[in-house]
Amino acid sequence: MLEKNFSGFILETGTDEAGRGCLAGPVTAAAIILPADFEHEILNDSKQLSEKTRTFLKPIIEKHAVCFAVTHLFPDEIDEINILNASMKGMQECILKLKHVPEYIIVDGNRSLNAKLGLKNSFGRQFTHEEITLLKSIPNQSIIKGDAKFLSIAAASVLAKTYRDEYMDQIHEEFPMYNWKKNKGYPTKEHRDAIRKYGTTKYHRMSFRLLPDQLELNFFEE
Repeated sequence: MLEKNFSGFILETGTDEAGRGCLAGPVTAAAIILPADFEHEILNDSKQLSEKTRTFLKPIIEKHAVCFAVTHLFPDEIDEINILNASMKGMQECILKLKHVPEYIIVDGNRSLNAKLGLKNSFGRQFTHEEITLLKSIPNQSIIKGDAKFLSIAAASVLAKTYRDEYMDQIHEEFPMYNWKKNKGYPTKEHRDAIRKYGTTKYHRMSFRLLPDQLELNFFEE
């Protein structure tokens, strides 16, 4: 059983992201506040769970959450500010979307959630001075492998993964030759072979090394 709380605050928020290593599609972040009495024996880091189990857990998590938020950051923004900054910004956006202001935030990884606040970018949400001030005011702690240690981070990881997978299933219908319904945009041999054959799409992250030999790529448009 994972731990319920790190800080001792009632409104402790767990946050995590999914899709950081993908070649296509968004990086998706989630943040969640769970009630103090919430527990579930099979909830764990989403990477340790099957797709079937994640799908089973998603409505349970949503039903019992005090509040939660999910955010997609898309390739144009990822390419502009880099994937690490985009991952953190996605989690920051989720915090701002929550119905309750967190008293404390725990985040999976080794980087403070307050890092790189207020990036000037052409795409996506621009934070106001008030939003930046609010984010800076909330104490937070990064926890290495936190999604396998704390229920709220694990729950956030499941939401981020399932919402992202649903999005990839949708855009698969637009570009079925990449088989995103199966590989979800990750750098599988099948995905890279399709990039070699068909070129890239508007959903690919052009700042990433899409092919090991990084051949000149064509841009696919319907």
